[in-house]
Amino acid sequence: MNRDKMFRLCAAAAVAAALGVSYPAAAAPQVMRLAENQPETNPVTVAMRQFAKLVEQKTNGEIKVDVYASAVLGQEPETIEQAQLGAIEFARVNSVVVANVVKEVGVFTLPYVFRDIDHKFKVLDGEIGRQVDAALEKQGLVNLGYMEAGSRSFYTIKGKQIKSLADMAGKKIRVQPAPIAIQMIKLLGATPTPMNYGEVYSALESGVIDGAENDYVSYVTSAHFEVAPFYTEDNHLSPPAMLLMNKDKLAALSPKHQAAIKEAGKEAAVFERDLMVKGNEEAKKKAIAAGVVITTLDNTPFREAVKEIYTKFPEYTDVLKRIGETR
Repeated sequence: MNRDKMFRLCAAAAVAAALGVSYPAAAAPQVMRLAENQPETNPVTVAMRQFAKLVEQKTNGEIKVDVYASAVLGQEPETIEQAQLGAIEFARVNSVVVANVVKEVGVFTLPYVFRDIDHKFKVLDGEIGRQVDAALEKQGLVNLGYMEAGSRSFYTIKGKQIKSLADMAGKKIRVQPAPIAIQMIKLLGATPTPMNYGEVYSALESGVIDGAENDYVSYVTSAHFEVAPFYTEDNHLSPPAMLLMNKDKLAALSPKHQAAIKEAGKEAAVFERDLMVKGNEEAKKKAIAAGVVITTLDNTPFREAVKEIYTKFPEYTDVLKRIGETR
Protein backbone atom coordinates (compact mmCIF):
# COMPACT_ATOMS: atom_id res chain seq x y z
CA MET A 1 0.00 0.00 0.00
CA ASN A 2 1.47 3.41 -1.00
CA ARG A 3 1.89 6.29 1.47
CA ASP A 4 -0.91 8.46 0.01
CA LYS A 5 -3.47 5.66 0.18
CA MET A 6 -2.49 4.82 3.73
CA PHE A 7 -2.82 8.49 4.72
CA ARG A 8 -6.33 8.68 3.18
CA LEU A 9 -7.47 5.54 5.02
CA CYS A 10 -6.13 6.77 8.33
CA ALA A 11 -7.77 10.18 7.82
CA ALA A 12 -11.09 8.55 6.97
CA ALA A 13 -10.89 6.39 10.08
CA ALA A 14 -10.12 9.45 12.22
CA VAL A 15 -13.09 11.37 10.81
CA ALA A 16 -15.39 8.37 11.33
CA ALA A 17 -14.24 8.05 14.94
CA ALA A 18 -14.78 11.76 15.56
CA LEU A 19 -18.31 11.59 14.20
CA GLY A 20 -19.10 8.46 16.18
CA VAL A 21 -19.50 6.35 13.05
CA SER A 22 -18.76 2.63 13.41
CA TYR A 23 -18.36 0.01 10.73
CA PRO A 24 -19.91 -3.46 11.11
CA ALA A 25 -17.43 -6.18 12.01
CA ALA A 26 -16.84 -8.94 9.51
CA ALA A 27 -19.33 -11.77 10.03
CA ALA A 28 -17.93 -14.72 11.97
CA PRO A 29 -17.56 -17.88 9.88
CA GLN A 30 -20.15 -20.60 10.20
CA VAL A 31 -18.43 -23.47 12.00
CA MET A 32 -19.29 -27.07 11.17
CA ARG A 33 -18.07 -30.29 12.79
CA LEU A 34 -16.66 -33.38 11.08
CA ALA A 35 -16.23 -36.68 12.92
CA GLU A 36 -13.32 -38.95 12.00
CA ASN A 37 -12.44 -42.12 13.91
CA GLN A 38 -8.90 -42.52 12.58
CA PRO A 39 -5.74 -40.87 14.00
CA GLU A 40 -4.05 -37.85 12.42
CA THR A 41 -1.51 -39.98 10.52
CA ASN A 42 -4.15 -41.95 8.60
CA PRO A 43 -4.65 -40.86 4.95
CA VAL A 44 -8.40 -40.46 5.48
CA THR A 45 -7.77 -37.98 8.28
CA VAL A 46 -5.24 -36.13 6.15
CA ALA A 47 -7.88 -36.00 3.40
CA MET A 48 -10.49 -34.66 5.81
CA ARG A 49 -8.08 -31.87 6.77
CA GLN A 50 -7.78 -31.18 3.05
CA PHE A 51 -11.57 -31.13 2.73
CA ALA A 52 -11.80 -28.56 5.53
CA LYS A 53 -9.15 -26.43 3.83
CA LEU A 54 -10.99 -26.62 0.49
CA VAL A 55 -14.32 -25.64 2.06
CA GLU A 56 -12.75 -22.61 3.70
CA GLN A 57 -11.11 -21.58 0.42
CA LYS A 58 -14.19 -22.14 -1.74
CA THR A 59 -16.47 -20.21 0.64
CA ASN A 60 -14.00 -17.34 1.12
CA GLY A 61 -13.72 -18.19 4.79
CA GLU A 62 -17.48 -18.02 5.37
CA ILE A 63 -17.65 -21.70 6.39
CA LYS A 64 -15.08 -23.40 8.59
CA VAL A 65 -14.97 -27.15 9.16
CA ASP A 66 -13.47 -28.42 12.42
CA VAL A 67 -12.18 -31.99 12.06
CA TYR A 68 -12.35 -34.13 15.20
CA ALA A 69 -10.02 -37.10 14.65
CA SER A 70 -9.31 -40.23 16.74
CA ALA A 71 -13.00 -40.83 17.54
CA VAL A 72 -13.25 -37.77 19.79
CA LEU A 73 -16.93 -37.45 18.81
CA GLY A 74 -17.57 -41.20 19.03
CA GLN A 75 -17.11 -44.35 17.00
CA GLU A 76 -18.64 -44.75 13.54
CA PRO A 77 -22.11 -46.06 14.54
CA GLU A 78 -22.53 -43.09 16.88
CA THR A 79 -21.27 -40.50 14.42
CA ILE A 80 -23.55 -41.76 11.64
CA GLU A 81 -26.49 -41.32 14.01
CA GLN A 82 -25.24 -37.87 15.02
CA ALA A 83 -25.02 -36.86 11.35
CA GLN A 84 -28.52 -38.17 10.68
CA LEU A 85 -29.91 -36.20 13.62
CA GLY A 86 -27.99 -33.06 12.69
CA ALA A 87 -26.01 -33.00 15.94
CA ILE A 88 -22.93 -32.77 13.69
CA GLU A 89 -22.71 -31.83 10.04
CA PHE A 90 -20.24 -34.42 8.69
CA ALA A 91 -19.12 -37.98 9.43
CA ARG A 92 -16.35 -39.78 7.59
CA VAL A 93 -17.15 -43.46 7.93
CA ASN A 94 -16.65 -46.88 6.37
CA SER A 95 -19.44 -48.23 4.19
CA VAL A 96 -19.59 -51.45 6.23
CA VAL A 97 -21.15 -49.54 9.12
CA VAL A 98 -23.29 -47.33 6.87
CA ALA A 99 -24.94 -50.49 5.52
CA ASN A 100 -26.63 -50.90 8.92
CA VAL A 101 -28.54 -47.69 8.21
CA VAL A 102 -28.97 -47.84 4.42
CA LYS A 103 -29.16 -51.43 3.15
CA GLU A 104 -28.33 -50.44 -0.45
CA VAL A 105 -24.77 -49.62 0.68
CA GLY A 106 -24.31 -53.22 1.76
CA VAL A 107 -23.58 -54.50 -1.73
CA PHE A 108 -20.24 -52.66 -1.64
CA THR A 109 -19.29 -54.52 1.53
CA LEU A 110 -19.71 -58.07 0.21
CA PRO A 111 -16.52 -60.14 0.02
CA TYR A 112 -14.62 -60.13 -3.27
CA VAL A 113 -17.24 -57.94 -4.99
CA PHE A 114 -14.69 -55.79 -6.85
CA ARG A 115 -12.11 -57.16 -9.27
CA ASP A 116 -9.59 -54.40 -8.55
CA ILE A 117 -9.43 -50.73 -7.59
CA ASP A 118 -10.17 -49.49 -11.12
CA HIS A 119 -13.30 -51.65 -11.27
CA LYS A 120 -14.33 -50.41 -7.82
CA PHE A 121 -14.34 -46.74 -8.74
CA LYS A 122 -15.97 -47.30 -12.12
CA VAL A 123 -18.86 -48.78 -10.13
CA LEU A 124 -18.85 -46.16 -7.36
CA ASP A 125 -18.51 -43.15 -9.68
CA GLY A 126 -21.11 -44.49 -12.09
CA GLU A 127 -24.84 -45.08 -12.12
CA ILE A 128 -24.74 -47.73 -9.38
CA GLY A 129 -22.99 -45.35 -7.01
CA ARG A 130 -25.48 -42.60 -7.80
CA GLN A 131 -28.42 -44.90 -7.06
CA VAL A 132 -26.94 -45.75 -3.67
CA ASP A 133 -26.45 -42.02 -3.03
CA ALA A 134 -30.18 -41.51 -3.68
CA ALA A 135 -31.01 -44.17 -1.09
CA LEU A 136 -28.77 -42.40 1.43
CA GLU A 137 -30.61 -39.13 0.90
CA LYS A 138 -33.89 -40.82 1.83
CA GLN A 139 -32.30 -41.42 5.23
CA GLY A 140 -31.22 -37.81 5.62
CA LEU A 141 -27.61 -38.21 4.50
CA VAL A 142 -25.74 -36.82 1.50
CA ASN A 143 -22.67 -38.68 0.26
CA LEU A 144 -20.01 -36.13 -0.67
CA GLY A 145 -17.52 -38.67 -1.97
CA TYR A 146 -16.47 -42.32 -2.16
CA MET A 147 -12.93 -42.91 -0.93
CA GLU A 148 -10.43 -45.75 -0.90
CA ALA A 149 -10.25 -47.69 2.35
CA GLY A 150 -7.79 -50.32 1.19
CA SER A 151 -8.29 -54.07 1.00
CA ARG A 152 -8.93 -55.78 4.30
CA SER A 153 -7.03 -58.86 5.43
CA PHE A 154 -6.70 -60.78 8.69
CA TYR A 155 -4.09 -60.23 11.40
CA THR A 156 -3.65 -62.29 14.54
CA ILE A 157 -1.86 -62.54 17.87
CA LYS A 158 1.05 -64.85 18.66
CA GLY A 159 0.17 -68.53 18.34
CA LYS A 160 -2.88 -67.84 16.17
CA GLN A 161 -1.30 -67.36 12.75
CA ILE A 162 -3.50 -67.95 9.69
CA LYS A 163 -1.74 -69.81 6.87
CA SER A 164 -4.77 -71.48 5.31
CA LEU A 165 -8.56 -71.55 5.47
CA ALA A 166 -8.35 -74.40 8.00
CA ASP A 167 -6.56 -72.06 10.42
CA MET A 168 -9.68 -69.87 10.61
CA ALA A 169 -11.56 -72.57 12.51
CA GLY A 170 -12.72 -71.40 15.93
CA LYS A 171 -10.71 -68.19 16.01
CA LYS A 172 -12.36 -65.16 17.60
CA ILE A 173 -12.10 -62.44 14.97
CA ARG A 174 -13.14 -58.84 15.56
CA VAL A 175 -15.42 -57.49 12.87
CA GLN A 176 -17.27 -54.27 12.38
CA PRO A 177 -20.79 -54.53 13.81
CA ALA A 178 -22.54 -55.29 10.51
CA PRO A 179 -24.54 -58.37 9.34
CA ILE A 180 -22.50 -59.04 6.19
CA ALA A 181 -19.15 -58.92 8.00
CA ILE A 182 -20.50 -61.20 10.74
CA GLN A 183 -21.89 -63.71 8.22
CA MET A 184 -18.63 -63.73 6.25
CA ILE A 185 -16.60 -64.69 9.34
CA LYS A 186 -19.04 -67.48 10.17
CA LEU A 187 -18.74 -68.92 6.66
CA LEU A 188 -14.95 -68.90 7.01
CA GLY A 189 -15.29 -71.06 10.13
CA ALA A 190 -14.30 -68.44 12.68
CA THR A 191 -16.25 -66.79 15.50
CA PRO A 192 -17.25 -63.19 14.71
CA THR A 193 -16.73 -60.76 17.58
CA PRO A 194 -18.28 -57.38 16.80
CA MET A 195 -16.78 -54.43 18.65
CA ASN A 196 -15.98 -50.78 18.10
CA TYR A 197 -12.63 -49.91 16.58
CA GLY A 198 -11.33 -48.16 19.68
CA GLU A 199 -11.60 -51.37 21.72
CA VAL A 200 -9.58 -53.60 19.38
CA TYR A 201 -6.03 -52.91 20.62
CA SER A 202 -6.77 -53.86 24.22
CA ALA A 203 -8.85 -56.86 23.12
CA LEU A 204 -5.91 -58.17 21.08
CA GLU A 205 -3.42 -57.41 23.84
CA SER A 206 -5.48 -59.24 26.47
CA GLY A 207 -6.36 -62.17 24.22
CA VAL A 208 -10.09 -61.47 24.34
CA ILE A 209 -9.93 -61.86 20.56
CA ASP A 210 -7.47 -63.84 18.44
CA GLY A 211 -7.40 -61.41 15.54
CA ALA A 212 -9.02 -58.68 13.53
CA GLU A 213 -9.09 -57.52 9.92
CA ASN A 214 -8.19 -54.30 8.20
CA ASP A 215 -5.96 -52.73 5.56
CA TYR A 216 -2.26 -52.06 6.16
CA VAL A 217 -2.74 -48.34 6.87
CA SER A 218 -5.21 -48.88 9.70
CA TYR A 219 -3.20 -51.85 10.98
CA VAL A 220 -0.12 -49.65 11.35
CA THR A 221 -1.62 -46.28 12.35
CA SER A 222 -3.70 -47.97 15.07
CA ALA A 223 -0.54 -49.79 16.30
CA HIS A 224 -2.40 -53.12 16.12
CA PHE A 225 0.80 -54.63 14.69
CA GLU A 226 2.35 -54.30 18.14
CA VAL A 227 -0.06 -56.85 19.63
CA ALA A 228 -1.01 -58.85 16.51
CA PRO A 229 2.22 -59.31 14.52
CA PHE A 230 0.92 -61.87 11.98
CA TYR A 231 -0.75 -60.49 8.85
CA THR A 232 -2.39 -62.77 6.25
CA GLU A 233 -3.06 -61.23 2.85
CA ASP A 234 -6.37 -62.69 1.73
CA ASN A 235 -7.93 -59.32 0.68
CA HIS A 236 -11.46 -60.43 1.49
CA LEU A 237 -13.12 -57.01 1.60
CA SER A 238 -12.59 -53.72 -0.21
CA PRO A 239 -15.41 -51.51 1.08
CA PRO A 240 -15.16 -47.81 0.26
CA ALA A 241 -15.05 -45.06 2.85
CA MET A 242 -17.63 -42.26 2.61
CA LEU A 243 -17.94 -38.64 3.66
CA LEU A 244 -21.54 -38.08 4.74
CA MET A 245 -23.33 -34.80 5.49
CA ASN A 246 -26.67 -34.13 7.11
CA LYS A 247 -29.10 -33.44 4.25
CA ASP A 248 -31.01 -30.65 5.99
CA LYS A 249 -27.82 -28.87 7.04
CA LEU A 250 -26.66 -28.84 3.42
CA ALA A 251 -30.05 -27.70 2.11
CA ALA A 252 -30.08 -24.79 4.58
CA LEU A 253 -26.99 -23.27 2.98
CA SER A 254 -26.99 -20.86 0.05
CA PRO A 255 -26.74 -22.48 -3.40
CA LYS A 256 -23.21 -21.08 -3.67
CA HIS A 257 -22.12 -22.68 -0.41
CA GLN A 258 -23.84 -25.97 -1.26
CA ALA A 259 -21.90 -26.11 -4.52
CA ALA A 260 -18.66 -25.27 -2.71
CA ILE A 261 -19.08 -28.11 -0.21
CA LYS A 262 -19.96 -30.63 -2.93
CA GLU A 263 -16.94 -29.58 -5.00
CA ALA A 264 -14.68 -29.81 -1.94
CA GLY A 265 -16.03 -33.31 -1.21
CA LYS A 266 -15.29 -34.57 -4.73
CA GLU A 267 -11.81 -33.06 -4.75
CA ALA A 268 -10.98 -34.41 -1.30
CA ALA A 269 -12.17 -37.90 -2.32
CA VAL A 270 -9.89 -37.98 -5.36
CA PHE A 271 -7.04 -36.64 -3.21
CA GLU A 272 -7.65 -39.38 -0.65
CA ARG A 273 -7.73 -42.25 -3.13
CA ASP A 274 -4.18 -41.63 -4.32
CA LEU A 275 -2.99 -40.92 -0.79
CA MET A 276 -4.46 -44.19 0.52
CA VAL A 277 -2.91 -46.34 -2.21
CA LYS A 278 0.51 -44.86 -1.46
CA GLY A 279 -0.19 -45.03 2.25
CA ASN A 280 -0.87 -48.77 2.14
CA GLU A 281 2.38 -49.36 0.29
CA GLU A 282 4.31 -47.41 2.91
CA ALA A 283 2.43 -49.00 5.81
CA LYS A 284 3.31 -52.48 4.56
CA LYS A 285 6.99 -51.51 4.50
CA LYS A 286 6.71 -50.19 8.07
CA ALA A 287 5.01 -53.39 9.20
CA ILE A 288 7.79 -55.53 7.71
CA ALA A 289 10.43 -53.29 9.29
CA ALA A 290 8.70 -53.73 12.65
CA GLY A 291 8.99 -57.51 12.37
CA VAL A 292 5.48 -58.38 11.25
CA VAL A 293 5.24 -61.82 9.63
CA ILE A 294 3.27 -61.53 6.39
CA THR A 295 1.63 -64.56 4.82
CA THR A 296 0.59 -64.33 1.17
CA LEU A 297 -1.74 -67.11 0.13
CA ASP A 298 -4.05 -68.25 -2.63
CA ASN A 299 -7.42 -66.92 -1.48
CA THR A 300 -9.43 -69.24 -3.74
CA PRO A 301 -10.53 -71.46 -0.80
CA PHE A 302 -11.66 -68.33 1.05
CA ARG A 303 -13.65 -67.18 -1.98
CA GLU A 304 -15.31 -70.57 -2.27
CA ALA A 305 -16.15 -70.65 1.42
CA VAL A 306 -18.03 -67.34 1.34
CA LYS A 307 -19.96 -67.86 -1.94
CA GLU A 308 -23.03 -68.81 0.08
CA ILE A 309 -23.23 -65.25 1.41
CA TYR A 310 -24.63 -64.02 -1.89
CA THR A 311 -27.67 -66.26 -1.50
CA LYS A 312 -28.24 -64.94 2.02
CA PHE A 313 -28.70 -61.41 0.69
CA PRO A 314 -30.98 -61.89 -2.35
CA GLU A 315 -31.78 -58.16 -2.39
CA TYR A 316 -28.39 -57.62 -4.03
CA THR A 317 -28.79 -60.15 -6.87
CA ASP A 318 -29.60 -57.65 -9.62
CA VAL A 319 -27.04 -55.03 -8.63
CA LEU A 320 -24.34 -57.68 -8.25
CA LYS A 321 -24.98 -58.72 -11.84
CA ARG A 322 -24.60 -55.08 -12.93
CA ILE A 323 -21.39 -54.70 -10.90
CA GLY A 324 -19.98 -57.79 -12.56
CA GLU A 325 -20.86 -56.41 -16.00
CA THR A 326 -19.21 -53.03 -15.32
CA ARG A 327 -16.12 -52.60 -17.48
